[in-house]
Amino acid sequence: MKRGKVKKLIAVAAATVAVVGGLVMVPSAQAAPPQSAADYTPPPVGWGACEHPRLVDAGAECGFVEVPLDYAKPRGTKIQLAVSRVKHKTPDAQAQGPMLVNPGGPGGSGLIYAIFGEFVPGGAGDSYDWVGFDPRGVGSSQPSLNCIPDYAGYNRPFYVPVTPQLERTWLNRSRDYARACDRNQHELLKHLKTVDSARDMDSIRKALGAPQINYYGFSYGTYLGQVYGTLFPDKFRRVIFDGNVNAQRIWYDANIDQDLAFDRNIKIYFDWVAEHDDSYHLGTTGAQVERLFYTEQARLLRAPAGGVIGPDEWADLFLQAAYYVYGWEDVAQAFSGWVHDGEVQPLIDLYGSPPFDDNGYAIYLAVQCTDIQWPTDWDKWRRDNWRTFLRAPFATWGNAWFNAPCLYWGARAGTPVRIDGSRVRNALLINETLDSATPYEGALVTRRLFPNSVLIEGVGGTTHSGSLSGVACTDDRIAEYLRTGALPARVPGNRSDVQCPPVPRPDPSAAAQSRTAAATGTSVADLRQEFLKSFRR
Repeated sequence: MKRGKVKKLIAVAAATVAVVGGLVMVPSAQAAPPQSAADYTPPPVGWGACEHPRLVDAGAECGFVEVPLDYAKPRGTKIQLAVSRVKHKTPDAQAQGPMLVNPGGPGGSGLIYAIFGEFVPGGAGDSYDWVGFDPRGVGSSQPSLNCIPDYAGYNRPFYVPVTPQLERTWLNRSRDYARACDRNQHELLKHLKTVDSARDMDSIRKALGAPQINYYGFSYGTYLGQVYGTLFPDKFRRVIFDGNVNAQRIWYDANIDQDLAFDRNIKIYFDWVAEHDDSYHLGTTGAQVERLFYTEQARLLRAPAGGVIGPDEWADLFLQAAYYVYGWEDVAQAFSGWVHDGEVQPLIDLYGSPPFDDNGYAIYLAVQCTDIQWPTDWDKWRRDNWRTFLRAPFATWGNAWFNAPCLYWGARAGTPVRIDGSRVRNALLINETLDSATPYEGALVTRRLFPNSVLIEGVGGTTHSGSLSGVACTDDRIAEYLRTGALPARVPGNRSDVQCPPVPRPDPSAAAQSRTAAATGTSVADLRQEFLKSFRR
């Protein structure tokens, strides 16, 4: 064979991509010297058309960033991260670089968040390239993790394990789900820790050719940002964390904290329903509404609504009311319609169809189960959750079973990064006082870990990660920070630096309903509610 033809064959072989177990495998040279994660630079993004109609309308472009499956072996297997971008609208001389957005989860798709700049008041987001991305294993990224597509649905076994059989049923379900994940994507499962996604963010930065990134993280996205800021502090330019994860409580303890906070917030919601008894007729006190909620849940245990909405689904469709004030009227109307008229369809509509996002749930577990070792003794889980349930029955056992596959997870857990934000030059933190998903103490901890940060508190609010929802006190400060880099003054002590009104509770009056119905387009509330549906149990 001629030497030129041999060279061509070698070149073709070197470029061949083999698909093994769902992973894109790129063979590497045998004699390549060892590399570190810092040495890896991905090729530039090949931008093209987006598929999501809202991204198309916004003029976004979409593509993929190639990253190592294992950053310890940067020449080895590669995977693809789906990215989207809405470019700056200002002259290039005024451009402030890429703004990466993560909606939380873990497991939330972030592609749609390339449109988020349009919600910043006064055009203060126009000088940024807004970049959404699906983290590794999520959504349009390749490969995408899926385990049991029909794992959750309608009329599931009762969350509260009042019999040994129920407890065993849920343990078996949890074990089967964990094993299916391991069977379907064993290699990927080893590399889905938050630290992997933080390194992916830096690969995206490199692929964009940017010396630094700006970042807007919600909920779990604040923890991802905390890890990135610890590993790559000089690469952060402007940083916003909304709904701050307590990095000292990840993840088992954080879920117990949530159980207590969800129970507090659903009581606040029931108080609001009672205040508007003229609209809903479900009780004139929060205690009456709460009793009715549990009475109906017990009735659904005996006879699910429409054969599909049982006690678990009933609790889950109310969960959004403990997360946000968005949609409070919808939940109350469905509650009232069921109690007074036996209406089933509004309950089904709220619960969602299809009711289960296998990919979002699988990634949620894959990250949380391996960021840190969870307790391996079920007796501890049982004791902790029964003890919590006696104080906070609303979401405790549903949350326990949501996380129970961590008992059986196939990938080995790692050691979390010790968060140190002292070298991050500035950051704007936002949290409402009664946020249930990321309790306020987490914002104070994050403020201490990031000593150059400033915290805006939505005083008395129950909405999780609700910035840019129209509260001028908060949103105008976000806009000023993005426009100029200026932050409010940091005050001494372990407290918020700025106090603002929270996202307002809705007014169920006919006039308010009319205004809501007349609204058009996508809102922050729409994005956050749609995001939560991805994690419907």
